[in-house]
Amino acid sequence: MSYCNYIPSMPSPQRELHQAYHDHHYGFPIHDDNELFARLIMEINQAGLSWETILKKEATFRLAYHNFDIATVAAYTEEDRARLMADAGVIRNRLKINAAIENANVILRLQKEHGSFENWISLHHPKKKEEWVKLFKKTFRFTGGEIVNEFLMSIGVLPGAHHSQCPVYEQVLAHKPLWQLG
Repeated sequence: MSYCNYIPSMPSPQRELHQAYHDHHYGFPIHDDNELFARLIMEINQAGLSWETILKKEATFRLAYHNFDIATVAAYTEEDRARLMADAGVIRNRLKINAAIENANVILRLQKEHGSFENWISLHHPKKKEEWVKLFKKTFRFTGGEIVNEFLMSIGVLPGAHHSQCPVYEQVLAHKPLWQLG
């Protein structure tokens, strides 16, 4: 059952939480590097947990990770790691926290080399899911197959975020995907 079909069967307020993400974020292209980083970090933190847990914690993630400002997160110190490990508003997993910091540094490098994280993604399009997974595993930390697939679907690079009968499907298509910019 797809996300589109599953949401109506959810009880309220769970349904409203998922519906808002589905209708306004999931599958829509993101053109801001900090927001791309935010989505990647949220997908990484979802590993082993429900997406609902991440949606409920998004606001506290944004506070704890300085609104996912890449340069700020890349400069985090041991004190920042300790602060995040003590913050119940985020997922307190050392590997995921370290991945956020290391991946921020990788994105800074990609920005220097390609102008932006978005440009780096666009440069590699099109690829099959398996090729994307291989590229992300080589480039980033804590990026397995499901994380990469969901990240790329959620930002409009890979298809599958919505089925063709979903009312949001046409809205997503109306937005320019990352690889069609420029």
